[in-house]
Amino acid sequence: MAHGLDEIGIENPTVSTTDPAGPASKAMMQVNRMVEIASAIALVAASIVLTYSVVTRYFLHFSTDWQDEVSVFLIIGVVFLSSASVQARRGHVGIEAISSILPSRVNHVRQLLVDIASLIFCTYFSWKSWLLLEEAIVEGYRSSSTWQPPLWIPYSLMTLGMVLLSVQLLLQVAGYFRRRSDPV
Repeated sequence: MAHGLDEIGIENPTVSTTDPAGPASKAMMQVNRMVEIASAIALVAASIVLTYSVVTRYFLHFSTDWQDEVSVFLIIGVVFLSSASVQARRGHVGIEAISSILPSRVNHVRQLLVDIASLIFCTYFSWKSWLLLEEAIVEGYRSSSTWQPPLWIPYSLMTLGMVLLSVQLLLQVAGYFRRRSDPV
């Protein structure tokens, strides 16, 4: 792989089927793969919608009310839903200066502590997103634009994305403790 992820064993992680988290990790890998494909399609769709908007406004002097919100909803979905896949590859922005000077064992503990803190934050964010989604559905919240799409759409994408990210982080934290308990 060109981006160096295979050197840390992300591309083909070994997951034992006898391990309690093994099937969960495999299922999460499949979910991440499906989300990656859907995110790629949504990103292309957002670019098509925005290109259509520019062309129709510039050449046809025709205003469209819906294209901004459609593209924002698609990009919200891409960002939130793909975050678990990015986390599985440890592709989020990090400060390598610290990890490069720490001993390997200390770096693993640092990474575990970051994963635990991220899990706590993302779990809280998931819960609050769920409450916001529920409120948007019950109250019938809509966007303030002239098109007025229902706000449960972006809220559901945000909620699902944060739940997937929380599950991914939980699997990674559990994996750390599984590896620690495995005999060498």
